Amino acid sequence: MELKKQILTNNACYKANQKIKVKGIMVHSTGANNPWLKRYVGPDDGYLGVNTYGNHWNTYTPGGRQICCHAFIGKLKDGSIATYQTLPWDHRGWHAGGAANNTHIGFEICEDGLTDKTYFNKVYKEAVELCVYLCKLYGLTADNIICHSEGYKKGIATNHGDVMHWFPKHGKSMDTFRAEVKKALEGNSKTETTTTKPTTTTTTTTTSKTTTFKEKDKVEFKASATKYNPSSSTIPDWVKEDYYHVVTQTKSNGKAVKKGGKTCVLLGEKVNKKTGKTEDGINTWVAIENLTLVGKTTTTTTTTPAYTTYTVKENDTLWDIAKAKLGSGLRYTEIVKLNNLKNDTIYEGQKLKIPN
Repeated sequence: MELKKQILTNNACYKANQKIKVKGIMVHSTGANNPWLKRYVGPDDGYLGVNTYGNHWNTYTPGGRQICCHAFIGKLKDGSIATYQTLPWDHRGWHAGGAANNTHIGFEICEDGLTDKTYFNKVYKEAVELCVYLCKLYGLTADNIICHSEGYKKGIATNHGDVMHWFPKHGKSMDTFRAEVKKALEGNSKTETTTTKPTTTTTTTTTSKTTTFKEKDKVEFKASATKYNPSSSTIPDWVKEDYYHVVTQTKSNGKAVKKGGKTCVLLGEKVNKKTGKTEDGINTWVAIENLTLVGKTTTTTTTTPAYTTYTVKENDTLWDIAKAKLGSGLRYTEIVKLNNLKNDTIYEGQKLKIPN
């Protein structure tokens, strides 16, 4: 689903600012051969295109336009399909002409000539995904979805035929629609996972660089070292490759020994790496920067936070954020849970936790 948001703030329905407790979803279609979203949603945001007649549902008229649904599905100016949210989901819409206005989210699918199967399949799929999104957001099931004509039969909407004048032309019905929503909901519930706890990574190494040594510590020279003490003597190969060396003194008169401006320790006997036998050593002061401990282990524990933080931008939706940050819009529920959101309302500048 390509979900965008452009709330119709000049519409009288929006200005009425009445809220509902969402109990269902009602599917409508526009009843006019015009698949372009710009006919109903405006002004142009760069994706919609310009409505040259200025008759979209966000134009100001005295008293405001007396009709509004929560979303439209149709074509952007580049011909791709998108969903535009036009009212807050829990806002009372004026779409059913009956009691369903008080309980149902209503959205309109922009009709074309009703014969283009390619267009139909795209908007049908978009509508299924929108219903999956809303069901998960409000704890609904596929059984809570009806179309306008079904609403009329239930006595909660006016006498309209949508969408059953269109869906059957392409081998679909509201029963097949609900079945596809149900299948998608069940599939998502099996595969969706939520990360809520930090992950801890422990790394163990066998040697560590240190600036302090104790007597009887075994050490070896760094392979990259070129000096074995602060003088200009070169480290012999046998020192670098074949032996460990034993620290015999670390201080003199209680103070660290410095030679040539470098802190040093005295190395005495050496231990053959292959045989383990102790032999006479080099008995000289060696700069500690050239040494590493042997047989010591250090454990580094790194805690990865359970989430990163995202700042909401203008016209962001939870679906868009989940799609961009988590790879799938369907994972928006993870954001809802992690942030303890009561509904889908987010605002520009809001800080949201995004699961890692």
